[in-house]
Amino acid sequence: MPDPGSFDLQGMLGQAMQMQQQMMEAQQELENTVVTGTASGGLVTARVTGTGDLVGLDIKPEAVDPEDTELLADLVVAAVRDARAAADRLASEKMGPLGGGMPDLGNLGNLFG
Repeated sequence: MPDPGSFDLQGMLGQAMQMQQQMMEAQQELENTVVTGTASGGLVTARVTGTGDLVGLDIKPEAVDPEDTELLADLVVAAVRDARAAADRLASEKMGPLGGGMPDLGNLGNLFG
């Protein structure tokens, strides 16, 4: 009869490999998904991937005032931040279930400390 305190190393390795595969798939999906963020009612729109890489920026002509380039810069920054926040939410949704870490190692942790 097996020791009740023992653990199934083979099973844990299988779970770890499955988790790694799921994480790789989620990461690939995030890299291929584009989300948007806007500023000032859509005068500036930024597009970023789910991993946060900026891939596009749209600026409506009425957002451009040669006398006030600081405002335009602020709108760009705000749109990019909004898009990054959307990417972070998406990443949290996709990776959230996988963020639990490794499976419970039982008493194995006692071997290291």
